[in-house]
Amino acid sequence: MSAVLPIGAAALPHSEGVWRTAWRRYRGDRVGMVSLAIVAAFLVLIALSASGVVARHWQQEVGVPNAPPTWLGPRPPEDLGTIEVPKGPNVDLSDVDPLAPRYQEWAARAAQLKTTETPRSQTLPFGGDRLGRDVLAKAVKGTEVSVFVGVLAAAVATLIGTLLGAAAGFFGRRVSDFLEWVYNVFTAVPDILLIFAFAAVFGRGIGTVVLILGLTGWSGVYRQVRAEFIKHRHREYVRAAEAIGASAASRMFRHILPNVSHVILVRLSLLVVGFIKFEVILSYLGLGVPVDQVSWGTMLAEAQSELILGYWWQLATATLFMALFVTAFSLMADAWRDALDPKLRGAE
Repeated sequence: MSAVLPIGAAALPHSEGVWRTAWRRYRGDRVGMVSLAIVAAFLVLIALSASGVVARHWQQEVGVPNAPPTWLGPRPPEDLGTIEVPKGPNVDLSDVDPLAPRYQEWAARAAQLKTTETPRSQTLPFGGDRLGRDVLAKAVKGTEVSVFVGVLAAAVATLIGTLLGAAAGFFGRRVSDFLEWVYNVFTAVPDILLIFAFAAVFGRGIGTVVLILGLTGWSGVYRQVRAEFIKHRHREYVRAAEAIGASAASRMFRHILPNVSHVILVRLSLLVVGFIKFEVILSYLGLGVPVDQVSWGTMLAEAQSELILGYWWQLATATLFMALFVTAFSLMADAWRDALDPKLRGAE
């Protein structure tokens, strides 16, 4: 007959928390770790740009207009042609140019003026724009603005949609009916028209763009979170938490929310990508960032006229930065979704 151990004689097994388990599973995803490193590098670059360590002088005209990338080499000098001046003992230059007698006077006055003009580079690492500004510095500074707008606006929209969806799905009845009415009002108008309407009312500016996108982009998150909370609110683990006296807020955000976080992350990644595109559209139409700022949207708008003349490097640089960040952020969000999915956690 086996002896009965007293209480506390044997240590109970300790289970990992939800977030620690998710981090352990995430580290096993190589694509996710590489994507996380790229996103972290972008965030460091944004912090350095915001503090003025890099891209501080992005507005300075350091190169000749439309300076090509360094690896292309300088452009050949443009042939402006020559002006044939008639020569001869009986030729009066005033007949050719009425201002010719005053050229020497003006040249003497100009020689007396001491001008200090910074020499401009014939080439730049990623090329220059029509004013001679460094495209690489503009892309770094534009990353700060575009990523800040996209990520912060997506976070605002996700927070609003999560809170409203959790309340509607958990409490139901009148709360759900009222929030469904608000949802139907917002979705009855196309998103792009709502964005233009808010932009016309609030004006332009980075904070305004974040507010506009956050207030118009929460409906998709709300719908999915509401459905997930309806599905989870009557499950056994939620009822057990209620039986031991857990409050409604505890059941919503400590028990249900971690099990639906993978859905929220997917919506967040989609919103970041979509809001960066909306920022491009708003900046292109003159409703986005101010004229004294630069973003990927303003760079693409400027590159449109430059591309006609064959100057493609500003378009390529802005597209490269945007594609790299958007792809890495999407892959990172997918990896976190897999790590937090309760179905995949249960399969281990």
